[in-house]
Amino acid sequence: MNGQPISGASAGGIRRRGRRGLQAVVLGAALLLVTACGGGGDSGDSGKAGPAASRAADTKASEAVVSIEPKNGEVDVPTTGALRITADQGKLSTVTVEDTKGNRIQGAVAADGAGWQPSQHLAAATKYKVHAVAKDAEGRESAKDISFTTLVPKNTFVGHYTPEDGSTVGVGMPVSINFTRGITRPEAVEKAITVTADPAVPIEGHWFGNDRLDFRPEKYWAAGTKVTVTLNLDGVEGRPGVYGKQKKTIQFTIGRRQVSTVDARAHTMQVERDGTVIKTVPITAGAPATTTYNGQMVISEKFKVTRMNGATVGFGGEYDIEDVPHAMRLSNSGTFLHGNYWASSGTFGSANVSHGCVGLRDVRGGWDKKAPAAWFYDSSIIGDVVVVKNSKDKQIQPDNGLNGWNMSWAEWTK
Repeated sequence: MNGQPISGASAGGIRRRGRRGLQAVVLGAALLLVTACGGGGDSGDSGKAGPAASRAADTKASEAVVSIEPKNGEVDVPTTGALRITADQGKLSTVTVEDTKGNRIQGAVAADGAGWQPSQHLAAATKYKVHAVAKDAEGRESAKDISFTTLVPKNTFVGHYTPEDGSTVGVGMPVSINFTRGITRPEAVEKAITVTADPAVPIEGHWFGNDRLDFRPEKYWAAGTKVTVTLNLDGVEGRPGVYGKQKKTIQFTIGRRQVSTVDARAHTMQVERDGTVIKTVPITAGAPATTTYNGQMVISEKFKVTRMNGATVGFGGEYDIEDVPHAMRLSNSGTFLHGNYWASSGTFGSANVSHGCVGLRDVRGGWDKKAPAAWFYDSSIIGDVVVVKNSKDKQIQPDNGLNGWNMSWAEWTK
């Protein structure tokens, strides 16, 4: 009896453990089956294979190929025509060309994205860095970086300009640039010069020969206009093997409007300022054998006192006056508006006796501030306009002084 409970207990215990063990095995198998099903399902595969495929796609190289000319490290590179940036199997998205000081070269990507061209020349003797990026059809980027150095020119030129930087000038003042070498590539040189005005007005350049370029608007400048001239000539090939070496900005202001009209027949000069006649002055113009040019002339220089020698303008020894007072140049060929102390006072307003100049009554030494010549000199600035009419002479040539106003706008711009 005592053994039976023990035996029964042992048997019962074994049977209970057997049932729990079987349940555990079944449960474990079920869990294993669930896990196996979960691991083999679509959701499980997508969770693992998706990121891997994405990473593979991200690391695939761009098909776009960037090409740059000149080659990396190249020297003596021409300042025009040598820089080319292209993209194959893609489109350019970023192009930067700058020198070591951070000055950028402007340019534009073609509409199809296949190429980039600079819109300006490069400076001479300058190192440039180029950074270009292109994207393929999938948006993947490919980049290329190079550097190169432009040539050092053996022959150079500059432009001597007028008016001076910071000056205030009259309404007739053009921008006039005289080059130290004859220019045979005028388009390249003119493209490197910009003239702008505030308030804005169309401004065009005109070449006189191959060494002078003037700029002006269609009509006289408006009083108060601010004009800016940018000379970006450094690196411009003005003629084969001759390069500009000048980079400068000039600014000047247009003062009040003063236009004076000389009537050679009436022997008078009417001075008009800002639309109002402020004075009429008696004058003497060129004698019948040495008449004064007609036309619009611009005061280009002023001298309190200067020497006038007829031999310098083709009149031999007819005159040599060492102390001509209040002289203002109107042409390169020797036309001046100046004080005259040697003619009788009755000459002014009644006769023409000069060698082509316009004379106003004055005193020797120019000390009398009330004399007409002194008054006009003090009332005038460089760039003021003097118009001569009714003289028995031809119209002055546009390039004889700063006198391009004697050309129509159509002639000026053609």
